[in-house]
Amino acid sequence: LPPQAESLPGSAEKIKISRKSSVRLSSKESRQKKISLAREVLEKSPWISKRGLAKNFGIARSSLYRKSKQTEKDKFNLNRILEIMNSHSYYGQPRIALEMKRNIKLIKRVMKKYGLKTKKRRKRFRKPQDEKRPFSGIPNRIKNVSPICPNAIWVGDFTYMEFYGMFLYLATVIDRYTREVVGWTIGTHHSAQLVIDALEHARIKRGIPIVFHSDQGSEYDSVACRAWLLAHGILPSHSKKSSPWENGHQESFFGRFKEELGNIHRFKSLDELIEAIHCQINYYNNQRMHRSIKMTPKQKYEEALKENILLKPQTKISKKTSSECVA
Repeated sequence: LPPQAESLPGSAEKIKISRKSSVRLSSKESRQKKISLAREVLEKSPWISKRGLAKNFGIARSSLYRKSKQTEKDKFNLNRILEIMNSHSYYGQPRIALEMKRNIKLIKRVMKKYGLKTKKRRKRFRKPQDEKRPFSGIPNRIKNVSPICPNAIWVGDFTYMEFYGMFLYLATVIDRYTREVVGWTIGTHHSAQLVIDALEHARIKRGIPIVFHSDQGSEYDSVACRAWLLAHGILPSHSKKSSPWENGHQESFFGRFKEELGNIHRFKSLDELIEAIHCQINYYNNQRMHRSIKMTPKQKYEEALKENILLKPQTKISKKTSSECVA
């Protein structure tokens, strides 16, 4: 004992008692583990003698006849987890907990107990090809801004997929508030028209936002794209060069999208692939639980409709901003 503890009355007795209680606790845990293991063995091999099994594990035979309520609960939760993982193969533990409306600690414990693991993906942090491009002159207007209604902020980006020697490009527009893909288009060339078509699709579906944010790619920095935004009274916003995290919602979407779409070479034709892309976007908008909003994008938009927090159309744009658009 340390010198300070020796001077305290009854300190040695307290330490002895605490050591005894920890020994009791560990022995109890060890016994419970033996019982649960023996029950699992008996469940898999019911023909084994209970007397011999109890003797080998050093436990009472009567303990094998009692059914653990916790085990039954864990099995029920396991079946539910497996159902969700089968329907949503790329759900992580947080989304599984949201889907089941249960505490994430319970999900982690059950998955660890039965050796279940979720799929993980690699994260992208840089775009070296953008480093040599000059600054567009358009600031990041959505930095540290959180929208409070739909149609306040849209974000856009595009990605490519190589399919039997040809490249297919997918441009999307996402509502920052609802996380819904409000507009998208597919093409065989990446051009300003590709991203404008996606914006036009979003405009027809949802109207006009206040701000449209993207990276400084040549398609979004083109005269045609700037002119389209100016014509519809939308403020442009750009991420810093080589800073994809400033457009994190789109980067995250494409990372998940490609993984969940799977190996595209399983499709026999381009038509099948395009149909699969549309189905995957439909799944993302209507069925896939979003971790940050704790619901699907469709449910988030319907919630905004019920609460009547939709944004009124904005048609005016300042002279300063219009000069940025046509610069």
